Amino acid sequence: MAACSRELTLLPKKGTGNSVIWNWFGFDAADTTQTKPCCKICFKAVATGSSSTTNLFQHLRNKHREEWEKCSRLRSENGSSSTPAKKQTTLPESFTNCVPYDKNGARWKAITEAITFYIATDMLPIYSVEKRGFNHMLKVLDARYVVPSRKYFANVALPHLYNTTREKISSELEEMQFYSATTDLWSSRTMQPYLSLTVHYINISWTLRSICLQTAYFPDNHTGEIIAHGLKDALSSWGLSEERLVCMTTDSGTNIIKALKDNNWPSLQCFGHRLHNAIENGVKDPRIDRAIGVCKKAVSAFSYSWKKRRDMTEVQAELGLPQHLLISESPTRWGSRQKMIERFLEQEKAITRVLGADKKTRHLVPTWQDLEVLEATNKAVKPLQDFTDALSGESYVSVSCIKPVLHLFKTSLLLPDEEDLELTKTIKANIMRYLESKYSDLEKEELLDMATLLDPRFRTTYIDASKLEVVKKRAVSEISALCSSTTEEAGPSAVQENTPPKKKMTLGAFFKNSAPSTTPHPQSEKTKIETELATYFLIPDIEPDTDPLEWWKLHQPNFPRLSLLAKKYLSIPATSAPSERILFCYNTTPHQATGESPYFLKFVQEPSLPVNFLLGRVLEPGKGGVHECHIGCGVSTDPAKIEVVDDWRRPSNVVEFLSFLGFTSYYSRFVEGFAKLAGPLHKLVASCAGSGPRN
Repeated sequence: MAACSRELTLLPKKGTGNSVIWNWFGFDAADTTQTKPCCKICFKAVATGSSSTTNLFQHLRNKHREEWEKCSRLRSENGSSSTPAKKQTTLPESFTNCVPYDKNGARWKAITEAITFYIATDMLPIYSVEKRGFNHMLKVLDARYVVPSRKYFANVALPHLYNTTREKISSELEEMQFYSATTDLWSSRTMQPYLSLTVHYINISWTLRSICLQTAYFPDNHTGEIIAHGLKDALSSWGLSEERLVCMTTDSGTNIIKALKDNNWPSLQCFGHRLHNAIENGVKDPRIDRAIGVCKKAVSAFSYSWKKRRDMTEVQAELGLPQHLLISESPTRWGSRQKMIERFLEQEKAITRVLGADKKTRHLVPTWQDLEVLEATNKAVKPLQDFTDALSGESYVSVSCIKPVLHLFKTSLLLPDEEDLELTKTIKANIMRYLESKYSDLEKEELLDMATLLDPRFRTTYIDASKLEVVKKRAVSEISALCSSTTEEAGPSAVQENTPPKKKMTLGAFFKNSAPSTTPHPQSEKTKIETELATYFLIPDIEPDTDPLEWWKLHQPNFPRLSLLAKKYLSIPATSAPSERILFCYNTTPHQATGESPYFLKFVQEPSLPVNFLLGRVLEPGKGGVHECHIGCGVSTDPAKIEVVDDWRRPSNVVEFLSFLGFTSYYSRFVEGFAKLAGPLHKLVASCAGSGPRN
């Protein structure tokens, strides 16, 4: 066996040398085919097979014992010297991998339920299950699963998910003693009206729950009477008693307010709307109107020109300004005007340079007077915007913070400062005057006083001293009523049928009844409540960032009666944001390609529930009532209105005939081939009017 050249000429193995043995062997540079490996220690060539390394290990073991031990340790650490061969699939396994899952099997049902949950949670159109990419993904994940048709999801899977979750929600609602609610009306981009309803309550574990019960199609006139009827139907469909409703938070719409008055329900206007309207009222000034008009026009110039956006980015980098886009004002979005002004002032130098460089937009450059007005407006309004977001939460107590926030506005944020411009002082005074006028209502003030009293962070701090005794008496009266109603619902204690085995008496048990009695006369329930309330006022102050629900959970054994009242009032939301949040994130536009019905609605927005979103309900106000409507099922007709059509008096003139046609045309979506049926009637009307049929 010929020796190899010097060690420096040995080259490593080409390709993938997985074995550790190649750390001790290489190839001569002249051996281009690398068929004769050489030892790096003794420089001898070792004959091997085509891909076998056995002879190399034998050479190292026989000639270089120490190196062989190093190689063995390294080999044991790295595992096998070569890649393990793949296990060959057996014939039964091959047949099994080609057979689809049984539709009654657990695996097929689990995947189908996951897809249904995916569609409902992310609010996807049902036709997504027929898309090529979706099916390709499922084939890669599990080739044995066969996706059902869209009809299966529309008619079986999603309705089953709705019914299952509705049962769970209904059982949960039965356990609550009191609840609050929010509602809002909204029109989609296709101008279809919807009414949402959410309920809020504190459960046994002192967790504030927020559940959207329905987002209902509301096609009738939005008058106070019809809205009142629709809200009553919504509560009755879930078995919720109106007597247990503590308060309903709404916006400031006159029709909503009238609906709650007609139903005789306690109400609270949304703090976010109130603050937004107060700011709008506070900035009503010709100087501010002109400055904001200049600001809007300048922002619009950048919104519709990609060239100016490009130039804006370059100027921002040159001036060292943040790479921020300008913000446009939205009349229905709280605080959007202040955000627009703040961003405009931040980018003022870049805006001036870009607009000034183009003679067509040079007139949009703001003057120093405009900038001064915008700065004064921003200084007065900016500190107030954070409170809107802070009071719009659903998972923490917010209603008890309204009076402290108003007090903070009056004594600090909206208090005129010596350094403020005259315009800033005027804006602050106007905003505070508007808020004081809106929260001077006696009924609303009593509700806010009670909520503030039951928050251990505030208690009597923000209640008027002259009204404190009245608030205390009202609290005692309400607690007495709650305790009596709780006792009546509980009823007499049931007698235990299975008597526990008698335990052996201890020595101390003989003295249990023989000790002299020192118990005074039993106190009345009213005295116990007053004592409990007085003790509550004497507890030390707690930190402002303490969660009041956690505090009540900890101290409920010490205040068993007062905690009932706290659970009642602290569930009220300060804003109607929960209902509005449902509507704004829901897109009701039908798909352009398929025309799929948009009547599947967001349902139960609650992360801890089994399903976040489900099917909704279609509400037919007036004589109709509420009818279930599942995805893919369309909209159901009202049987009462079908009877009206059946009993319709025969028209005797053109006006009565047109009235009948107008009424029935509303239900054209429910009747197949309605246009063919009504076509001759329309031609008859046209001929009676003296004109030919329309094209």
